[in-house]
Amino acid sequence: MSIGKDSVVQFHYTLTEAGTELESTKGGDPMAYLHGHQNIISGLEQAMAGKAEGDTFSVTVAPADAYGERKDDLTQRIPLKHLQGAKKWRPGMVAWVETDQGQRQVTVTKVGKFNADCDLNHPLAGKTLTFDVEIVEVRAATDEEKAHGHAHGVGGHHH
Repeated sequence: MSIGKDSVVQFHYTLTEAGTELESTKGGDPMAYLHGHQNIISGLEQAMAGKAEGDTFSVTVAPADAYGERKDDLTQRIPLKHLQGAKKWRPGMVAWVETDQGQRQVTVTKVGKFNADCDLNHPLAGKTLTFDVEIVEVRAATDEEKAHGHAHGVGGHHH
């Protein structure tokens, strides 16, 4: 079965930027997503289309098809109590915050007593990314997965 709309895809990947490994699923569970529902960056999803179980490939994704270009003026002062991921914050650390659009990553640039100045750009914004991908499994989505708009089970979403 090749990957198309409403396919649930489990895959391993290694992500590099300028030759430096940033993250990898090797040695852990594969990532899972529901194809055609914008659950992963567009450049990677486009490269997945038509591939099949057992395929391996490499794709380089420009910022526009990944996490976008960096915007220098995208900063905000956020109360420390809203930053998730650590007890003590230092500049350069990445935090999670809840927004109206769901969770998002921000980078702490300056820490005060009650607030932190944060860069709201995604940590990978402005970067050209290379994904080395191994497709582990492709299957048709269940009606529930299609209704929810995401994959369930290992590597996917858990309710």
